[in-house]
Amino acid sequence: MKAKLFALLQYITPQHALSRAAGSLARCRRPWVKNTFIEWFIKRYGVDMSEALEENPRAYACFNDFFTRPLKAHARPICSEPGAVVCPADGFISQLGDIQEGRIFQAKGQSYSALELLGGDETLAAEFTDGHFATVYLSPRHYHRVHMPLTGRLRRMHAIPGDLFSVNTATASQVPRLFARNERAVAVFDTDAGPMALVLVGAMIVAGIDTVWAEDVTPAKGSIATTDYSGSEAIELATGQEMGRFKLGSTVIVLFPKGRVEWDAAYLAESVTVMGEKLGRVV
Repeated sequence: MKAKLFALLQYITPQHALSRAAGSLARCRRPWVKNTFIEWFIKRYGVDMSEALEENPRAYACFNDFFTRPLKAHARPICSEPGAVVCPADGFISQLGDIQEGRIFQAKGQSYSALELLGGDETLAAEFTDGHFATVYLSPRHYHRVHMPLTGRLRRMHAIPGDLFSVNTATASQVPRLFARNERAVAVFDTDAGPMALVLVGAMIVAGIDTVWAEDVTPAKGSIATTDYSGSEAIELATGQEMGRFKLGSTVIVLFPKGRVEWDAAYLAESVTVMGEKLGRVV
């Protein structure tokens, strides 16, 4: 009942206005504002600052800098096994498995189409027919940079406008097509396992999505912005290299084509993930 009520309230909440307000607060550099917010957040969510490159919470210029904090060198070793597909982020598995009849499992009784998730690009969606997906949820306490599961060359990015529902487990079980209706950035890479899509899903209160090649990916309302990367614009990122970050918590979805990867059997729904650990392997 609580989950259903929480989801219903989000339909009437001014999602974008609330998120813009949160973004303004997160960028505030007034010491008493940002220090109070950061210290409350650390206590509320049990953030482990011993991993951070800068351990002193008051040293950050604003909340956003704290939230997207880099970690100390070697805090997240990258699996070096040949053909390893690594976890893109700290968090836990929301769901993972196969794309069946063009649909991706969201939660009990809920699914959404890969075509819709990818912004209606039929040619791109066809590359993932009967393929494989992994959905990783980053909770507020986690490290919020997203890294490459596999070495890839950036082909294209779609910035897709949409809603800003929360993406926590309670909402995922109640809101139909949640990940395909929220604002998101779809980055498509060419890899040794064929095409790989990384979908960074926005959410309520999330103050922004950045990539290492394009800061502040904010889709224009009602319009999908597509950028192709080739020639002098080509970008190649190695396994474990940072590709983007969330300003407040959200979800990343990884897609691979049919028969090209195999997920590690140890990972099930709600399994904890640590960036850089082996998530699966290239077949």
